[in-house]
Amino acid sequence: MSVKAMVALAAMLASGCAAPAPTPTPTPAPAQVETADAAPPASDWVAACADWDDWDKPGPPFRIHGNSFYVGTCGIAAILVTSPQGHVLIDTGTEAGAETVLANVERLGFDPRDIAVLLSSHEHFDHVGGAALVQQRTGADIYASAPAAAVLASGEADKDDPQAGMHDPMAPASVGRIVRPGETVEVGPLRLTMIATAGHTPGAVSWQWQSCEGEDCRSIVYADSLSPVSADDYRFSDHAAYLAAYRAGLADLAALDCDILLTPHPSASQMRERLVAGDLTDATACRTYAASIDARLNERLAAEAAR
Repeated sequence: MSVKAMVALAAMLASGCAAPAPTPTPTPAPAQVETADAAPPASDWVAACADWDDWDKPGPPFRIHGNSFYVGTCGIAAILVTSPQGHVLIDTGTEAGAETVLANVERLGFDPRDIAVLLSSHEHFDHVGGAALVQQRTGADIYASAPAAAVLASGEADKDDPQAGMHDPMAPASVGRIVRPGETVEVGPLRLTMIATAGHTPGAVSWQWQSCEGEDCRSIVYADSLSPVSADDYRFSDHAAYLAAYRAGLADLAALDCDILLTPHPSASQMRERLVAGDLTDATACRTYAASIDARLNERLAAEAAR
C-alpha cells in the first residue's frame, strides 16, 4: 500500500468509519536514511555519464547523502528527498527525461505514487517539461514561485524571461501552492527552504535542506542554473529591477550554509568531477558558484555596454 493510501485509510479510521486506529508509529528524526539500501553506487553514474552529457540520456540513480538521491538523467538533474510520510522531487527533466526519472525512483525501491510534492528550479522545458507527466503518474502536488507557477499552468514562457521565444511550449500542469521567498515546504519530517534566485528566469529558485546519515548531517543546496543566457536582442542592463533581483539572489546563495552543492545541469557545479574524487562535500561550493556566475554576469554587462 502506498504512503498516500495509508494516510487516507488513517483519516477514515479516525473519523469513526471503522475500528479505532492503531497506535501511530513514532515519527522518525528529520531526514534520516529510510530505505534504498541497495542504491547503485555513484561510480555507476560516473561510468555511464559524461560532463555536459545529453539531456535525455538515461543514467543510474545514486545516493547523494542520507535520504537524498540523484534520480535525473546524465545531462539534467532531478533530486528525490524521501521520508516515510512521502517524498519530494525537485525537477523532472524534459517530458522524455521524466520517464527516466520515474524509472530511477522505482529502481531505488520507492513507489513514485509516494511523491507528495514536486518542486522546480526554473521554468524551462529542459527542467520542468515533464512536470505534467509526473503529476499525472504520481498525483503529486506542484509547488512553485509565482512567476514559475504561471508558466507551468500555461505551458508558455514568461514574456519577461530573457530567453522568451527560444523554447517550445510545455504541457500545462496544475500548481497547488505558491511558495514565497524564505518559505519552507514540509512533508512529514522533511523541511526544504526556498531561496529566490531569479536571473536565468523570473521564477528561478534554489532549495536548501538537511540530510543525515546517523549523526552525520549535511546541508544540501540545489542552486539554480543562474547563467546570464538570453535571446539575441535581450539586454540585462535594460532591466534594472530584474538585474537587482539577480544580484540579490547571488548574494543570498553565497551566504548559505552549504555542504553539498547540486545544480540543474550537473556539470555546472562539477558534480561528476567531485564524484570521481570520491566526495561531493565542499563547504565553499555555494560561494564559489555564486562568484563564478557574478563574474559571467559582469562580463555580459560589459559586452552589452560595448555594443
